[in-house]
Amino acid sequence: MAMPDLFDTLAVDGLVAGVDEAGRGPLAGPVYAAAVILDPARPIEGLDDSKKLSAGRREVLAGLIRERALAWAVAHADVEEIERLNILHATMLAMQRACQGLSQAPALIMVDGNRVPPGLPCQARAVVGGDALEPAISAASILAKTARDACCLELHARYPDYAFDRHKGYGTALHLARLSEFGPCPEHRRDFAPVRRLLEGGS
Repeated sequence: MAMPDLFDTLAVDGLVAGVDEAGRGPLAGPVYAAAVILDPARPIEGLDDSKKLSAGRREVLAGLIRERALAWAVAHADVEEIERLNILHATMLAMQRACQGLSQAPALIMVDGNRVPPGLPCQARAVVGGDALEPAISAASILAKTARDACCLELHARYPDYAFDRHKGYGTALHLARLSEFGPCPEHRRDFAPVRRLLEGGS
């Protein structure tokens, strides 16, 4: 007789948190992460990978997640931490902070991707493509993305020349043109190639 999988047992016997990040790829701003423990008694229809949802739909779902989840937390690692640690380790740090910010302790943490951050408070596993497969990870991806987008609106208010409200920090043609015209602002990630080339005098 096959022994039950440890993670399946934890999922049945305890709370399960989903974790995801937003903002690894952009040239500027913090990287965000969220952790969510959904309430089975208060299901949320339409949860999915945040990249597959419109901005308006993400905002609606984010409100429902904050209202109905048993626990949720959003955290970030700032640009100084990204430059000091590198983007991978800064992302792991943001995820760790989000998990530590939960008001209830999960028995299992499911992390989108192929890596588990160090220092988590319980058993954890990585789930490749989890933001489209596991509702708790989908919920985390939505909270992380909406928090990151809100941050970009704040960056736009502080640095309107760069049009952060439009490209959200990604290396679009518009962003690269503004970066070339105005040079990096304090929120640009100087270790990222397009920013580094500009600082080194390249195009």
